[in-house]
Amino acid sequence: MLYISLSDIYSGKREWERIKMSGDMHRLGREPRSGGFTLIELLTTIAVIAILAALLLPALASAKAKARSITCLSNERQLMLGCLVYASEFNDALPYNLGAAEIRQTEAQHLYWNWTSPVLDWEEVNSDNTNTVLLTEGGIGPYTSRSARIYRCPMDSVVSDIQALAGWTARVRSISMNAMVGNAGRFLAAGANVNNPDYRQFLTVGQIPQPARIFVLTEEHPDSINDAYFLNQPDSMQWIDLPASYHNGAVNLSFADGHLESHLWRFASTKPAARPDAAGLPRSVPATEQADFDWLMERTTIDASAGAYPSTYGRSRP
Repeated sequence: MLYISLSDIYSGKREWERIKMSGDMHRLGREPRSGGFTLIELLTTIAVIAILAALLLPALASAKAKARSITCLSNERQLMLGCLVYASEFNDALPYNLGAAEIRQTEAQHLYWNWTSPVLDWEEVNSDNTNTVLLTEGGIGPYTSRSARIYRCPMDSVVSDIQALAGWTARVRSISMNAMVGNAGRFLAAGANVNNPDYRQFLTVGQIPQPARIFVLTEEHPDSINDAYFLNQPDSMQWIDLPASYHNGAVNLSFADGHLESHLWRFASTKPAARPDAAGLPRSVPATEQADFDWLMERTTIDASAGAYPSTYGRSRP
């Protein structure tokens, strides 16, 4: 006699259902699931990753830009400290701040008086654009450990097409000095700057009544920078030299008391694209966009009537 238990019946029923399901799957042209992703699951995963990337990449880019801005501020701080140490060595006299022609003249005599010497342009034949030795020769170079990297903002990698074809990735300098600070050489007449005769030329640190209000160094727009003499005329309402805006529309400046500021420009006319032939200098300031220009001019100099100029200053300098 054949005995069949209830457990045998139950097991047989489950096996029959498994076989039936497998057959149904084959008829539908599909294999039964074996632990992998379905197409829908894979597409969902990819979509989630794409959304996360879209959320995170701007934050990462912003963090990278912020880090570069901090590095730029650190570089400029070292340059400013070099200026102040220089002044302490030369009876409070600020460094020479000459125009291009006089820089060339003194270089021809192997005299490196200017705070820094390279005169930049968009040409490939001008070795000043890449000459790191000349960058730190004389001037404040000995007071900055002759570190060439601190003269350039890490955000500044602007070169012309012919310079790029020559394999250049950057020029050597992004920083210039306020034209109303330091010994301007042939631009001086009776202690006044011939470019701004109604305003004070600060020849020594002690002549600056409020050092925290007068900037010494600034980043300059790549299509404006040439010599290291950053000149504007407060009453002209036009940019002769244009400040940079590398840091999401902001510029880094250092002041005579040694502190630094990152200032955000308000208007598009102050921050054209960082590329060759973008500045269009001299650049008129629109009547409705004068706040940026006024902000910088208020930190450039003071009216000459606020005090008298000494006829001489400092001691003889190399």
